[in-house]
Amino acid sequence: MDIKIEIEKLLRSTERKGVEDLLKYMDEAGFYRSPASTKYHGAEEGALAVHSLNVLNAALDLATAWCGNNWVANNCDSIVIAALLHDLGKAGQFGKPLYLENVFGKDAIEQPYRINNELMTLDHEVVSVIEASKYIKLTEDEQRAIAWHNGLYGIFKDKIKGKETPLYMIIHFADMWASRVIEK
Repeated sequence: MDIKIEIEKLLRSTERKGVEDLLKYMDEAGFYRSPASTKYHGAEEGALAVHSLNVLNAALDLATAWCGNNWVANNCDSIVIAALLHDLGKAGQFGKPLYLENVFGKDAIEQPYRINNELMTLDHEVVSVIEASKYIKLTEDEQRAIAWHNGLYGIFKDKIKGKETPLYMIIHFADMWASRVIEK
């Protein structure tokens, strides 16, 4: 199945009000064409969508193993939303992509993409919550899982301690697993 069709089907399955507008935004913003990083996992066109689907698959496996089938059934929409949208901000903002092709010499080989310096200096975790929230209502737990998905490697590392939730931890570890193991 085409990855765009699969992601759209999964997001539609949540039946969130505004999901069609979100899907239109994702397509227009370049979500399905964007790389997942500048030089690490998924530094190639289209890798952001692949990475997001990998995170969802890992999240469902982790949630089932750690929390059981009943928890997954009761929280499936939140898992889908948080996993597929955790890096939405990497598609960019205000019609500008976050990553631009790095075409200059040796740098282009070692780091195929660079950060677009025309964008505001908001980290992608924050932009992900902002952009998703324009179209669908996120629960507090979904916002936390998206904003904090980089855990101790992210900008909110000092805010997390003692406030961990199952959804946040599942998305964090699924993201780590997808980027460090699956996509390596």
